[in-house]
Amino acid sequence: MAPVCLHNKATIEKLLRREVYLQLYGIGDLDDFFWPYTTWYAESGLAESSPIALVYTGMSLPTLLIFSARTQEASQLLASIAHLLPQHFHAHLSAGLEAALLKTHHLDSHGTYLKMGLLNKVAAENCDCASTCRLGPSDAGEITAFYAHSYPGNWFDPRMLETGQYFGVRQNGTLASIAGVHVYSRQYGVAALGNIATTHAERNKGYARQATARVCQSLLVDASHVGLNVKADNAAAIACYQKLGFETVGSYGEYMVDIQ
Repeated sequence: MAPVCLHNKATIEKLLRREVYLQLYGIGDLDDFFWPYTTWYAESGLAESSPIALVYTGMSLPTLLIFSARTQEASQLLASIAHLLPQHFHAHLSAGLEAALLKTHHLDSHGTYLKMGLLNKVAAENCDCASTCRLGPSDAGEITAFYAHSYPGNWFDPRMLETGQYFGVRQNGTLASIAGVHVYSRQYGVAALGNIATTHAERNKGYARQATARVCQSLLVDASHVGLNVKADNAAAIACYQKLGFETVGSYGEYMVDIQ
């Protein structure tokens, strides 16, 4: 079957809600804040079980996302849209799907990542976050410098500061740790945490846990589903998230992709 572009938000949401914690980014991107930067694909003859592909162009480098346990169908979809993809892009793919691009693209693996969902909300809600502070657009310059020093190469969109869902911990007037979101939608009740980092000098003091917990507390006012992505070999971060009530719900591979 040939691929088709999807334009109906309700149809897309229905497909994504089947595996809500795997698809938090996609559901959040239905929000008007992100929607103009999205292109959605599925195979023609759409069914309730059909895999769906998202190409997000809101950053300098486009990102392709396909998460599905239906490997054969998702591979067929990916192969059918290969000629429609950008020449250079980042890809988040469920295990095995990368093979569908090998004939037409070069893939550079950036490792395996876990998707975690906040399934035990009590742990985050009970965390003492008294030392945290809310960050916003007026802090953009300081935050950008913080990430350049403490988390170089991270995916940070300053527009996300407009959500009010960034929090930090300061020591002696300087940011020691920050936690925020990659995706947040009050309308769709979902959020994906991101940009969680601590300066080298202030690590192992619990600051990231406090900042992350404070983001969760703020998000849970409006979001019923909260999750995050973390590299599978980042044991320290995973342990921190588990203490806050996050549990692993799936895994995927990240790749830098170029057309051959």
